[in-house]
Amino acid sequence: MTAAFSLQGLSMSCSSGQAARLRSSGGSRMGRPSAPQLLRLRAQSGNGVAADEAARTIGGRQGGTTHVRPVLAPPSWENTLRTAPQLFPRGQLQSQGAAHVPNRLRVFSGTANPALAQEVACYLGLDLGSMKIKRFADGEIYVQVGESIRGCDVFLIQPTTPPVNDNMMELLIMIDACKRASARSITAVLPYFGYARADRKTQGREAIAAKLSANIITEAGADRVLAMDLHSGQCVGYFDIPVDHVYGDSVILDYLSSKRISSGDLVVVSPDVGGVARARAFAKKLNDAPLAIVDKRRSAHNVSEVMNLIGDVRGKVAVLVDDMIDTAGTITNAAKVLHLEGAREVYACCTHAVFSPPAVERLSSGVFQEVIVANTIPVPPSHQFPELTVLSVANLLGEAIWRVYNATSVAAIRE
Repeated sequence: MTAAFSLQGLSMSCSSGQAARLRSSGGSRMGRPSAPQLLRLRAQSGNGVAADEAARTIGGRQGGTTHVRPVLAPPSWENTLRTAPQLFPRGQLQSQGAAHVPNRLRVFSGTANPALAQEVACYLGLDLGSMKIKRFADGEIYVQVGESIRGCDVFLIQPTTPPVNDNMMELLIMIDACKRASARSITAVLPYFGYARADRKTQGREAIAAKLSANIITEAGADRVLAMDLHSGQCVGYFDIPVDHVYGDSVILDYLSSKRISSGDLVVVSPDVGGVARARAFAKKLNDAPLAIVDKRRSAHNVSEVMNLIGDVRGKVAVLVDDMIDTAGTITNAAKVLHLEGAREVYACCTHAVFSPPAVERLSSGVFQEVIVANTIPVPPSHQFPELTVLSVANLLGEAIWRVYNATSVAAIRE
């Protein structure tokens, strides 16, 4: 009488007496090595698959059988150290004969900024994923993923731009759709994070909407967030999932360098006390340019009054640096004070061009030599004016997405 068994595609047979001896031997059941042996094998090989193959070999020898090669293994499998499959570089997924290797990177776009998402996809050498998004007559949002994303790493590019509530809800439904489609991981890419300004309590009975928004995105099913130029550093800590924070100042700095402004004529200005750290980091990258600060008093939301200027700007080119421009009241009042203090030219630089009314009228009033913004928020033709320059951060976001996908350092982008 014989007893038959199968071990991961390896079929063997032996007598009942031999099977009993195998079970009672020093290894584990069916001739498998003991737990300490298996741990040593995994440590030596660096790979669980190779360790399992070696375990089968040891099991065969302990059972008194000859050395058996697993089915479909290459002839030299005993001397081959297996490693994890390598991901293919950008734009080379098909060029190196890798069509048979599944590409698990998927990039989808919401309706908030499809132009930026298309540029990011071009940088990655991919096509935007198919996703059906529509709104019913009563305003409800419908989302359906148009392709299989089972086991894929999905990146959803959706800034929560105005209308903030609609775009936020669309992002949440996109996350839920991908979660129910069995995506392996979901990263919410937020070039602009709405509600970030409500990041603390300055008065009693105030809501901290930034924390609430972070909780909602997490509960919807996002595994990671990739954000650009958050309003404050503590917003990163509001998320209970990993957050990769990238900065768009490198794109603006490259553009300012092309202006060839003499370092002795340049001064970086913070439009308020809260942005001093941002302006100081910006000035350090401009050959450690001098810093000036506008002392501002805010009497109400979206209403500001400039009180004083700290620093010397006379005869210099002043560069006002902020993370966003909403109604442009703060930065316009700061520019007027800089001109009164003798500044030769005034540039305004920010990442997020919210441009709520009457921002366009204020920015185009002649107080700025140039207004430099990024395309994290789409700027419609009605909001464009001669002094406006829009720079693309698609390459920066695309590189960050690629590094997240490949599990490499995102912080190294700034180095």
